Amino acid sequence: MRFLKGNIACAEGALAAGCRFYAGYPITPASEIMAHMSKRILEENGAFIQTEDEISAISAVIGASWGGMKAMTATSGPGISLMLENIGLAVATETPCVIVNVQRGGPSTGSPSLHSQADVLQAKFGSHGDYPMIAIAPSSPQEMFDHTVWAFNKSEKYRTPVFVLSDRLVSHMTEQVHVPSADEVFVENRKILGSFEGKRQKVFLGKDSVAPMPVFGRGLKANVTGSTHLEDGFRDVSSATVLDSQIKLLHEKIASNAADIVLVDEDYTDDAEVVFFSYGSTYRSVLEGVERAREKGMKAGSFRAVTLWPFPEKSVQDLAERVKKIVVCENNLGQMYPFVKAAIGTGADVEFLAPEILGTLIKPEKVVEKIREVLG
Repeated sequence: MRFLKGNIACAEGALAAGCRFYAGYPITPASEIMAHMSKRILEENGAFIQTEDEISAISAVIGASWGGMKAMTATSGPGISLMLENIGLAVATETPCVIVNVQRGGPSTGSPSLHSQADVLQAKFGSHGDYPMIAIAPSSPQEMFDHTVWAFNKSEKYRTPVFVLSDRLVSHMTEQVHVPSADEVFVENRKILGSFEGKRQKVFLGKDSVAPMPVFGRGLKANVTGSTHLEDGFRDVSSATVLDSQIKLLHEKIASNAADIVLVDEDYTDDAEVVFFSYGSTYRSVLEGVERAREKGMKAGSFRAVTLWPFPEKSVQDLAERVKKIVVCENNLGQMYPFVKAAIGTGADVEFLAPEILGTLIKPEKVVEKIREVLG
């Protein structure tokens, strides 16, 4: 057991998952990840590059992944804004990589020293086009370790970029972290295409499964393009049928595996009349408020979206059938709130509860006050 800051736990989780390439540009409040990796990844015979900007960082990560390395970068909202074009490229080319966003106040330069949860829609909809995304939201330094390992495993399994959506509070929090030994960590490795049996072989997603990935520098050749392409990588930008197939297959490989990807936590929901929907750092405060209320006999519960994307629609629908009211808590002006409302439809009543001051936690006392108000 070690006392680790969240950012350090994230870096150690990446190494445990097999990350051996890091490229990044320093930015508050994510810089400790880069600083720690600059030393530790070299001790693991990996490679580290401080690039001239975030655009170069994500470009290097994509290139390293195609060279056979497990690769990652970490930044904050302004850096994600610069990376988004190439994040879309990583989705289109089915390039496994991990992107950590330590969220801070925005937009623009915003408030580097304040935490926020205002980039959750950016992770899903930031790049242009219609594409799926996997994103997980840790709530503690322990989860910064565990969820980073999880992100690498899902990235490799489904050949896609995966977001770790932390925030300044979680990343700068120091708590006990269990760092398991190497043989205790499950590590998913990608399927590697061993050889070409013909001139044109499937190297991208087909109708059956995620295709094995060729590795540059090992005698294998493949076309890698962000343009609409066939399963062998050759461009076809004029056929609506090819576009339709590619986009739907990208979505299907995530949607058809939702049971393996979507994670939720439910606390005290079996008998609850009012349940609070939250995620990330906000979950910690909400759970404290719910537990205080239950000590006073109030029937309240907590529903936590661990993975934000894909959105846990089915779990929210099931919840709405069991409770009278759902209160959405997040450190923004309501980014996940419309998705909760849409999932519930005509089910339970739903309300949004923001912090009194953005950039600060929703206080447990405010959660208790809302429970008392709802339950009368």
